[in-house]
Amino acid sequence: MTDAPMTDTPPLQAPPAPAAAGAPPVPPHGTDPAADTLTLPPVSAQARPAPRPGDGPLAGLETRDVSAWFGARKVLERVSLAMPAGEVTALIGPSGCGKSTYLRILNRMHEMVRGAALAGEVLLDGDDVYRLDRRPAEVRRRIGMVFQRPNPFPAMSIQDNVSSGLKLAGIKVSKEERRHLVETSLRRAGLWDEVATRLHTPGGALSGGQQQRLCIARSLAVSPDILLMDEPCSALDPTSTRRVEETIAELRGRLTIVIVTHNMQQAQRVSQTCAFFLATHDTPGRIVEAGPTGQIFGSPRDQRTSDYVNGRFG
Repeated sequence: MTDAPMTDTPPLQAPPAPAAAGAPPVPPHGTDPAADTLTLPPVSAQARPAPRPGDGPLAGLETRDVSAWFGARKVLERVSLAMPAGEVTALIGPSGCGKSTYLRILNRMHEMVRGAALAGEVLLDGDDVYRLDRRPAEVRRRIGMVFQRPNPFPAMSIQDNVSSGLKLAGIKVSKEERRHLVETSLRRAGLWDEVATRLHTPGGALSGGQQQRLCIARSLAVSPDILLMDEPCSALDPTSTRRVEETIAELRGRLTIVIVTHNMQQAQRVSQTCAFFLATHDTPGRIVEAGPTGQIFGSPRDQRTSDYVNGRFG
């Protein structure tokens, strides 16, 4: 979640077919291939009952033949991946191979970049999130996001930071339900014991690691089915990284998590499934190999996977 309000955006379409064989697709009007700044749109959802943490069966996520473009530049090529329900899936690979783009595709944030386009399917429990009648705001409520750098509202209290997720999602709750959801979300994020006596102090006064867990709590307040994490520990010290990893371990089995990480040890510690992405100067990103984390790190089938996880490149 970001500080900006949310609005529905139309589903993406793949770029038009090139005029001549081998020619790149014609970029849409206003294309900015270098654009990489995303803001969440405002929600105009009708009021609905507050979700209860742990309600309903766990949801799985799957992509089928997903390709992506920024203008005329193709950045992902036919990516198919199953992310099992209740498990942690780690996306690894060198910088620039499309991992973060792929993560943003999963909850329809890719379409918010000017000139972006998409082909393929993203299935949440078998239902395509890019279906024409699916509201992007509802998709983003069910598939939450935690970003690389903590982004709490700095002047807003810890309590209000957590409950702001409800407001942005258009969910109305009573004061008692709000207090319950704030405590429950902070407990699930592993932060309650550290902040229980200062819920009315600014979220910006917390340490970096605490701020990241506060952002996790804010995402959990709306009871998502999926939690996406884009290098959530890259800006944190080792102690804070350990606490966030403990939080991920606690959340495993309660919801489905997909994490992008450049830390091979972290991928091995937190994930059960792993996908290795790779791109070259003249080919878009694609999955070289995916499977159980133990297999990817212990006995990979592709030599490029072995070279990467053993630090021989990347």
